[in-house]
Amino acid sequence: MRSIFHELADTGGLRLNAPMTETIRARLQQTFAPTALDVIDEGHLHIGHAGEGSGHFRVRITSVAFAGKTRVQQHRLVYGALGDLMGHGIHALAIEVGLPGTRSTKNSLV
Repeated sequence: MRSIFHELADTGGLRLNAPMTETIRARLQQTFAPTALDVIDEGHLHIGHAGEGSGHFRVRITSVAFAGKTRVQQHRLVYGALGDLMGHGIHALAIEVGLPGTRSTKNSLV
C-alpha cells in the first residue's frame, strides 16, 4: 500500500487530497464510463484561501453520456454523480466536458 508521502513525492507535493481525487474518479468512472477522465487536485493554487486550498478540483471528462445535452445539463449530471461530496470534501469544482471525437476548447482531440 502506498502512503500519502509517496503520493506527494510522485507529484512534486501538489496532491493535497489524493483519497478524494480517487473517490471522485471512481464515482465518475462508474456513472459515465468515460473514454477520457482527468481529476486534478488544484488545492495548491488556493493556499492561503479559506480551508488552505483543500477541496479544489478540476474534472476533464469525455463520455457519450453527455451527447445531446446543454453545457448546464452536462454539469448538472456531473454534480449529480458527486452530490454528497459537494461541501463534504469538494469545496470548488471546475468541469470540462467533451464528447468522444470532438475538439475541446483547448483544441486537443478528446
